[in-house]
Parts: sequence; C-alpha cells; structure tokens
Amino acid sequence: MTRLQHTLLLCLIFLATTTHAQKNLREYYQLTTYHYSSATQEAALNDYFEKALLPTLHRLGITRVGAFSNLANDTAKQKKMYVLIPFRGPEQWININDKLSTDATYQRAAAAYMNAPNKAGVYNRMETVLMKAFANAPVLQKPGITSTKTDRVYELRSYESGTEKLFHNKVQMFNQGGEVDIFKRLGFNAVFYGEVIAGASMPNLMYMTTHANMETRNSNWKNFSNDAAWNQLKVDPAYQDNVSRIEINYLKAQPYSDL
Repeated sequence: MTRLQHTLLLCLIFLATTTHAQKNLREYYQLTTYHYSSATQEAALNDYFEKALLPTLHRLGITRVGAFSNLANDTAKQKKMYVLIPFRGPEQWININDKLSTDATYQRAAAAYMNAPNKAGVYNRMETVLMKAFANAPVLQKPGITSTKTDRVYELRSYESGTEKLFHNKVQMFNQGGEVDIFKRLGFNAVFYGEVIAGASMPNLMYMTTHANMETRNSNWKNFSNDAAWNQLKVDPAYQDNVSRIEINYLKAQPYSDL
C-alpha cells in the first residue's frame, strides 16, 4: 500500500466513524418551567427570553429553542412559561451557565432579569427537567406544519411509572415497540421524546407533539386510538401496566420561539 493509499484509507475510516457517530447522536434537552403570577412578571420573562436568552443561545450555536406558555391559564393563580433547549451532549449543557455568566452582551441584555427584586422577582419559582433523547428520535425536530404559531397546539405529555423497570419498559415500547413510528405515520409532528434523567416526577418520560389547531389535535388522537398497529401494541403482553400517571399540558408558542 502506497503512502497516498494509506492516507486515503485513514480519511475514509475517519469519515465513516464520524458519520456513524453523527447518526447515533442523542441530544439532551433542558425544559425549564417558570411559575409566575402577574402580567408584569409575564412581560419581564418574555422580554428576557426574546432579547437576552434566545439571541445569546443562537450566538453560541444553540438553535431550535422553544418558548411556550399554557394555552389557557388566564384564571390560574400560578401561571407558567416554558423554555426548551436542546444540547448536543452533557458537556455542552454543563458549560452553558459558565458561558452565559462571562458573556458581556448577554449580561447587558439580561440586566433587568438578573437584578430583579428578591421578593417580587421576575418569577415566583422555576423548575428544571433534564432529558436524554429517545434512541428512535435522537434529535429535536421543528414542527413540519404550515399553520401559524398562534393557531398551533403544542401538547406536552409526561408519563410516570411506578418503578424504574416499568419506566424502561415504557421507553422500550416507544422505541422497539414502534409507538414513535405510529405517531410519525399519523402526523403528530413530534418535537421531542425524552427520558427524564433529572426532575421532580421520576421515573418518567416526556414528549411534545404539535397540531395545526385543537380540532386537528382531537382528530389525530382519534386516529391514534383507532389505529390497528396501536391496538395491537397496547395489548402486547410485553408492555402491560407500565404507566401510573399521565400529565398533559396544552401550550402555545411565543412569537419569538424557534419552534
């Protein structure tokens, strides 16, 4: 083998290895929920997300960031806003706060948020969930629908299980069992599927689907309930009684959201 052939072979091995690694990449997701009570807080959060957080994340190479609020929470005492951030891996997630704390442009844009009063701050409390993407849905996807953000319904679901074993069984049901494929075939426009690795309701998984409007959402779930593959999967002895509680939140995207 000549030196040129040897070099070309090494390049081919590198490209093959890199391509394989890229194909097997599973992203990590941070979902932060901000609890607030007043219109003043809501305006301050939106200002921070739109003018400080998302632009800085974009500048740092983190795109496809979602910003949401509950579809109908005007009468709720505790209102919520959500920010969903995808990371290439745990190292990028670990380093993000250090990057924000040393980014002068971000610090200036986020000054009002950072310097909010102690007892009447921008939010009442925040909570964060960290997830690892499903094997069969390794990367966060933008919704593949053309309806406007104001009409869309983003459905965020959390499936809790009674034990870690049952949790892993439900995740397997989505992956090897084919539940992810059923959602895809029926046009649910899933944004992400994630195994929760740190959060308040473990063991659980979370996922988000997108629908053109509530009527379409209801029609999609009706089709799911009647789907032959789903009706076969749900009675499979391998996947029985693996969910103890389901929590559903209907969300709307903020105008500046990437999703």
